[in-house]
Amino acid sequence: MREYLLTLCVTAAVTYLLTGPVRKFAIAAGAMPEIRERDVHREPTPRLGGIAMFGGLCAGLLVAAHLSNLGKVFELGNEPRALLSGAGLIWLLGVLDDKWGVDALVKLGGQMIAAGVMVLQGLTILWIPIPGVGTVALTSMQGTLLTVALVVITINAVNFVDGLDGLASGMVCIAAAAFFLYAYRLWFGHNIEAAAPATLFAAVLMGMCLGFLPHNMHPARIFMGDSGSMLIGLVLAAGAISITGQVDPDLLYQQVGGERQAVQAMVPVYIPLLLPLTVIAVPVADLLLAIVRRTWNGQSPFAADRGHLHHRLLELGHSHSRAVLIMYFWSALIGFGTVAYSVHSASVWIVLLIVALSAVGLVLLLLPRFRPRAPRWAEAFVPPRYRRKGALAGPAVEPAHAAASEEREPVPAGIHGATAIGDRSRFHHVRKISNQR
Repeated sequence: MREYLLTLCVTAAVTYLLTGPVRKFAIAAGAMPEIRERDVHREPTPRLGGIAMFGGLCAGLLVAAHLSNLGKVFELGNEPRALLSGAGLIWLLGVLDDKWGVDALVKLGGQMIAAGVMVLQGLTILWIPIPGVGTVALTSMQGTLLTVALVVITINAVNFVDGLDGLASGMVCIAAAAFFLYAYRLWFGHNIEAAAPATLFAAVLMGMCLGFLPHNMHPARIFMGDSGSMLIGLVLAAGAISITGQVDPDLLYQQVGGERQAVQAMVPVYIPLLLPLTVIAVPVADLLLAIVRRTWNGQSPFAADRGHLHHRLLELGHSHSRAVLIMYFWSALIGFGTVAYSVHSASVWIVLLIVALSAVGLVLLLLPRFRPRAPRWAEAFVPPRYRRKGALAGPAVEPAHAAASEEREPVPAGIHGATAIGDRSRFHHVRKISNQR
């Protein structure tokens, strides 16, 4: 665990320290696109934050390769090199898109090529554990297609949710933390060495996100851009592929004592293939809803709009920070709830706790719809939206001119400017007459 923490801290530190110079470079390079209609921010903000995140990824893998225990991951398998190769390609594609813009189909092709490079180096799905059936071995073609599909879907799910300051990096960090706990349990608890690469990928991914978050929280000083969102999406998908396609379920059967218990222990593994990732089910749901919405409206699935989940939270009345925290809450509930269920799948309390927290999440989600009115004595201590109409912010005494203004007859809408101009003209007329006298 100490080596994983060291790798995480080094990755986070390098990412954090590189983000400042990268921001200056992005401004000098002109990587500050104009504000679009669907954007939430109001000032041009530099992109290319993925450069710092890629530097953190390289630093984390370099440190891990020289550690006594984690160094065996590089000696026994080729998965870290496969990850670095695919990440380099997808990062380069993202940098080009952040600076000059790349067509959506070209980006899709680049994502498939990056996934194919990882497959060629051994990071692929070899078999799938299916409840009631057992382990199903995949052919080379089936494994390649499934791996490429999982990578592409995960990358675009993370890219779609990158719409608010700190949203994508925070949600992926939560997903990586939940995934780290599960992978570390397989490796350390069940003594399955094949789960070590996925644990390493999750630790490095947490470091990348934690190092970038201080610069990206609202109001953001820099955006990760496609170079960052596609990069962290690929790293998250690589961890899921590693632990799904490389861990032999037969070893898990021997460790947990039977096929039924093994299938229950593999719940967070085969569910990610179907969703494709339970730990980022929120952005995946956003991705699917966006595709259906745009196709229904006769648009391209890649056409941008303001119909994402975070946009809808803002329309409900949530502030920028509260919308981000609500998305964090649901990501943590789904991710850690799945991990907890995989550990104690027979416990009813886990299910009840998840249901209770889901109810709390729904209340927080719909909170702007409810506008309770505070009593008179508490109006000075609550936000203005919870006060009665006409209530003051504090216990100050109402001025005389304010009371007099309330006694006047209301002025019809649309003539306030004319009335003010008329008052000023009469004042100057009276003053002119007095001067003449």
